[in-house]
Amino acid sequence: MAKHGYTIEQLMELAGLSVAASIASEYPKGRVVICVGPGNNGGDGLVAARHLNHFGYQPCLYYPVQPTKDLYTRLLLQCQAHGIAVVDDLADEVNKCDIVVDAIFGFSFKGTVRAPYDETLSILRGIDKPIISIDVPSGWDVELGNPQGVGLSPDMLVSLTAPKLCANHFAGRFHYLGGRFVPPDLARDLDIPQYPDSSQCVRLL
Repeated sequence: MAKHGYTIEQLMELAGLSVAASIASEYPKGRVVICVGPGNNGGDGLVAARHLNHFGYQPCLYYPVQPTKDLYTRLLLQCQAHGIAVVDDLADEVNKCDIVVDAIFGFSFKGTVRAPYDETLSILRGIDKPIISIDVPSGWDVELGNPQGVGLSPDMLVSLTAPKLCANHFAGRFHYLGGRFVPPDLARDLDIPQYPDSSQCVRLL
Protein backbone atom coordinates (compact mmCIF):
# COMPACT_ATOMS: atom_id res chain seq x y z
CA MET A 1 0.00 0.00 0.00
CA ALA A 2 3.04 2.29 0.26
CA LYS A 3 2.89 2.99 -3.49
CA HIS A 4 -0.56 4.49 -2.94
CA GLY A 5 0.85 6.97 -0.43
CA TYR A 6 -0.13 5.29 2.82
CA THR A 7 2.25 5.16 5.76
CA ILE A 8 2.54 2.16 8.07
CA GLU A 9 1.12 4.32 10.85
CA GLN A 10 -2.01 5.10 8.82
CA LEU A 11 -2.54 1.48 7.85
CA MET A 12 -2.10 0.30 11.42
CA GLU A 13 -4.55 2.89 12.74
CA LEU A 14 -7.21 1.92 10.20
CA ALA A 15 -6.60 -1.79 10.75
CA GLY A 16 -6.84 -1.53 14.53
CA LEU A 17 -9.99 0.58 14.29
CA SER A 18 -11.61 -2.04 12.05
CA VAL A 19 -10.72 -4.79 14.53
CA ALA A 20 -12.34 -2.84 17.37
CA ALA A 21 -15.41 -2.13 15.22
CA SER A 22 -15.74 -5.81 14.32
CA ILE A 23 -15.57 -6.80 17.99
CA ALA A 24 -18.15 -4.17 18.93
CA SER A 25 -20.48 -5.59 16.27
CA GLU A 26 -20.70 -8.99 17.96
CA TYR A 27 -19.59 -8.91 21.61
CA PRO A 28 -21.08 -6.92 24.50
CA LYS A 29 -18.94 -4.48 26.43
CA GLY A 30 -16.73 -6.18 29.00
CA ARG A 31 -13.18 -7.06 29.99
CA VAL A 32 -10.77 -7.72 27.13
CA VAL A 33 -7.24 -9.11 27.21
CA ILE A 34 -5.21 -8.16 24.15
CA CYS A 35 -2.22 -10.49 23.68
CA VAL A 36 0.37 -8.39 21.86
CA GLY A 37 3.12 -9.85 19.70
CA PRO A 38 6.41 -8.37 18.51
CA GLY A 39 5.45 -7.10 15.04
CA ASN A 40 2.79 -5.26 13.08
CA ASN A 41 0.07 -7.65 14.21
CA GLY A 42 0.86 -6.57 17.75
CA GLY A 43 0.72 -2.94 16.66
CA ASP A 44 -2.76 -3.53 15.25
CA GLY A 45 -3.69 -4.95 18.64
CA LEU A 46 -2.42 -1.87 20.47
CA VAL A 47 -4.53 0.37 18.23
CA ALA A 48 -7.55 -1.90 18.71
CA ALA A 49 -7.10 -1.72 22.49
CA ARG A 50 -7.24 2.08 22.42
CA HIS A 51 -10.40 2.12 20.30
CA LEU A 52 -12.06 -0.58 22.41
CA ASN A 53 -11.41 1.65 25.41
CA HIS A 54 -13.14 4.53 23.58
CA PHE A 55 -16.05 2.20 22.80
CA GLY A 56 -16.61 1.43 26.49
CA TYR A 57 -14.78 -1.88 26.85
CA GLN A 58 -12.23 -2.55 29.60
CA PRO A 59 -9.05 -3.63 27.81
CA CYS A 60 -5.72 -4.65 29.25
CA LEU A 61 -2.53 -5.68 27.47
CA TYR A 62 -0.47 -8.83 27.84
CA TYR A 63 2.82 -7.79 26.24
CA PRO A 64 5.51 -10.34 27.19
CA VAL A 65 8.30 -8.71 25.16
CA GLN A 66 8.28 -4.94 25.59
CA PRO A 67 8.87 -2.95 22.40
CA THR A 68 12.05 -1.16 21.38
CA LYS A 69 10.84 0.10 17.98
CA ASP A 70 9.61 3.69 18.16
CA LEU A 71 6.28 2.97 16.45
CA TYR A 72 5.24 0.33 18.99
CA THR A 73 6.60 2.33 21.92
CA ARG A 74 4.40 5.27 20.96
CA LEU A 75 1.35 3.05 20.51
CA LEU A 76 1.94 1.59 23.96
CA LEU A 77 2.29 5.07 25.47
CA GLN A 78 -1.03 6.04 23.88
CA CYS A 79 -2.71 3.06 25.51
CA GLN A 80 -1.20 3.85 28.89
CA ALA A 81 -2.31 7.49 28.57
CA HIS A 82 -5.88 6.16 28.44
CA GLY A 83 -5.41 4.02 31.54
CA ILE A 84 -4.94 0.70 29.73
CA ALA A 85 -2.80 -1.50 31.96
CA VAL A 86 -0.07 -3.94 30.98
CA VAL A 87 -0.53 -7.19 32.91
CA ASP A 88 1.97 -9.93 33.73
CA ASP A 89 -0.14 -12.97 34.58
CA LEU A 90 -1.99 -14.11 31.47
CA ALA A 91 -3.44 -17.23 33.08
CA ASP A 92 -5.07 -15.11 35.78
CA GLU A 93 -6.33 -12.42 33.40
CA VAL A 94 -8.02 -14.82 30.98
CA ASN A 95 -10.02 -16.21 33.89
CA LYS A 96 -11.36 -12.73 34.65
CA CYS A 97 -11.94 -11.47 31.12
CA ASP A 98 -14.87 -11.86 28.73
CA ILE A 99 -12.95 -12.05 25.44
CA VAL A 100 -9.34 -12.32 24.27
CA VAL A 101 -7.78 -10.60 21.26
CA ASP A 102 -5.01 -12.55 19.53
CA ALA A 103 -2.59 -9.94 18.17
CA ILE A 104 0.51 -12.11 18.43
CA PHE A 105 1.55 -13.26 14.95
CA GLY A 106 0.33 -12.21 11.52
CA PHE A 107 0.72 -13.28 7.91
CA SER A 108 4.53 -13.16 7.99
CA PHE A 109 4.84 -15.84 10.70
CA LYS A 110 6.98 -18.82 9.71
CA GLY A 111 8.45 -21.80 11.52
CA THR A 112 8.14 -22.82 15.15
CA VAL A 113 6.56 -20.75 17.91
CA ARG A 114 9.34 -19.84 20.34
CA ALA A 115 9.41 -18.61 23.94
CA PRO A 116 7.70 -16.73 25.43
CA TYR A 117 4.92 -17.03 22.85
CA ASP A 118 4.78 -20.83 22.99
CA GLU A 119 3.54 -20.55 26.57
CA THR A 120 1.10 -17.81 25.56
CA LEU A 121 -0.46 -20.00 22.88
CA SER A 122 -0.54 -22.96 25.26
CA ILE A 123 -2.57 -20.93 27.75
CA LEU A 124 -4.93 -19.61 25.08
CA ARG A 125 -5.56 -23.06 23.61
CA GLY A 126 -6.82 -24.16 27.02
CA ILE A 127 -9.38 -21.43 27.70
CA ASP A 128 -13.12 -21.39 27.02
CA LYS A 129 -13.38 -17.65 26.34
CA PRO A 130 -13.98 -16.32 22.81
CA ILE A 131 -10.76 -15.48 20.99
CA ILE A 132 -10.65 -12.86 18.25
CA SER A 133 -7.69 -13.27 15.90
CA ILE A 134 -6.31 -10.43 13.79
CA ASP A 135 -5.71 -11.32 10.12
CA VAL A 136 -4.18 -14.78 10.71
CA PRO A 137 -4.77 -16.86 13.87
CA SER A 138 -1.49 -17.18 15.77
CA GLY A 139 0.34 -20.41 15.05
CA TRP A 140 -1.31 -20.82 11.63
CA ASP A 141 0.39 -21.02 8.26
CA VAL A 142 -0.86 -18.14 6.11
CA GLU A 143 -1.84 -20.55 3.33
CA LEU A 144 -2.36 -23.96 4.93
CA GLY A 145 -4.11 -22.96 8.14
CA ASN A 146 -3.53 -25.10 11.22
CA PRO A 147 -2.73 -28.61 9.94
CA GLN A 148 -0.53 -29.47 12.93
CA GLY A 149 -3.06 -28.24 15.48
CA VAL A 150 -0.55 -25.99 17.26
CA GLY A 151 -2.38 -22.75 16.46
CA LEU A 152 -5.39 -21.10 18.04
CA SER A 153 -9.04 -21.82 17.23
CA PRO A 154 -10.64 -18.36 17.30
CA ASP A 155 -14.32 -17.55 17.59
CA MET A 156 -13.82 -14.52 15.32
CA LEU A 157 -11.33 -13.81 12.56
CA VAL A 158 -10.84 -10.23 11.37
CA SER A 159 -9.09 -10.38 8.01
CA LEU A 160 -7.25 -7.21 7.02
CA THR A 161 -7.18 -5.74 3.49
CA ALA A 162 -8.31 -9.10 2.02
CA PRO A 163 -8.80 -12.59 3.47
CA LYS A 164 -5.67 -14.74 3.38
CA LEU A 165 -5.82 -18.29 2.01
CA CYS A 166 -5.84 -19.73 5.53
CA ALA A 167 -9.25 -18.11 6.11
CA ASN A 168 -10.71 -20.98 4.08
CA HIS A 169 -9.91 -23.20 7.09
CA PHE A 170 -11.54 -20.89 9.65
CA ALA A 171 -14.29 -22.73 11.54
CA GLY A 172 -15.34 -20.07 14.06
CA ARG A 173 -18.60 -18.13 14.25
CA PHE A 174 -17.68 -14.71 12.87
CA HIS A 175 -15.47 -13.70 9.95
CA TYR A 176 -15.07 -9.99 9.32
CA LEU A 177 -13.04 -7.97 6.83
CA GLY A 178 -11.44 -4.72 7.93
CA GLY A 179 -9.05 -2.10 6.65
CA ARG A 180 -11.16 0.28 4.61
CA PHE A 181 -8.30 1.84 2.68
CA VAL A 182 -7.97 -0.29 -0.46
CA PRO A 183 -8.13 1.77 -3.70
CA PRO A 184 -10.99 0.81 -6.07
CA ASP A 185 -8.81 -0.84 -8.73
CA LEU A 186 -7.11 -3.07 -6.18
CA ALA A 187 -10.44 -3.80 -4.48
CA ARG A 188 -11.77 -5.10 -7.79
CA ASP A 189 -8.69 -7.26 -8.33
CA LEU A 190 -9.02 -8.73 -4.83
CA ASP A 191 -12.81 -9.10 -5.12
CA ILE A 192 -13.34 -7.16 -1.90
CA PRO A 193 -17.02 -6.65 -0.97
CA GLN A 194 -18.55 -3.22 -0.53
CA TYR A 195 -18.41 -1.77 2.98
CA PRO A 196 -21.85 -0.70 4.21
CA ASP A 197 -22.34 3.05 4.68
CA SER A 198 -19.71 4.43 7.09
CA SER A 199 -18.77 1.06 8.57
CA GLN A 200 -15.10 0.21 9.10
CA CYS A 201 -15.76 -3.51 8.71
CA VAL A 202 -17.93 -5.93 6.78
CA ARG A 203 -19.12 -9.35 7.91
CA LEU A 204 -18.18 -12.23 5.63
CA LEU A 205 -19.50 -15.09 7.79
